[in-house]
Amino acid sequence: MKKLLAESLGTFVLIFAGTGAIIINEASGGAIGHAGIALTFGLVVLAMIYTFGDVSGAHLNPAVTLAFAVGRRFPWREVPAYVAAQVVGGFAASGLLRVLFPENGKLGATLPAGAWSQSFILEIVLTAMLMLTILSVSTGAKEKGTTAGIAIGAVIGLEAMFAGPICGASMNPIRSLAPAMVSGHLEHLWIYLAAPLLGALLAVPLCIGVRDPGCCDGRCHPPAPTKN
Repeated sequence: MKKLLAESLGTFVLIFAGTGAIIINEASGGAIGHAGIALTFGLVVLAMIYTFGDVSGAHLNPAVTLAFAVGRRFPWREVPAYVAAQVVGGFAASGLLRVLFPENGKLGATLPAGAWSQSFILEIVLTAMLMLTILSVSTGAKEKGTTAGIAIGAVIGLEAMFAGPICGASMNPIRSLAPAMVSGHLEHLWIYLAAPLLGALLAVPLCIGVRDPGCCDGRCHPPAPTKN
């Protein structure tokens, strides 16, 4: 199906470029830098929204897909297939990076720089901020528009810029799961699976609280029609 292929390709590009920037920065002695890595994550998401947003919505993130479903903007029956497509794309990206950079030990895996609780809370807040932005600028489950890609990409770049050195600013379970599994660095992985899901779900009632009635009950933003 076109939507699932778009989700898989978009997630592949996101993780290949984003974690690839981390790997290449390490291999080149810091040539890209922290700001460059944060900018890479923001720009690749922006690009994928404009590339695949009108096909699949360019969720690229299981937490986003789940929050759209909870907010009644996306059909529950399509959630498993979307998540599976994102998993395939993520593991394909990390697998290719392992082939290209076999000497790299972490493959861009997210690990807390301090206490686990600090990163756990940061990831919840960061993902809630991101998902609130997505819900505010998207139409239904579609992240396609003249400003949606810019807004979402900018938030990701901003959050990666200021929080990345502490928690990694994952905000995406598959972005953390794929490099962790392929590299074998599973320590603290649960943080980056649970916290983004909690943060994305938290954004739904926050959106309802600040917007007009019908924000997330299927009236203002009905679920996107299914298409092959």
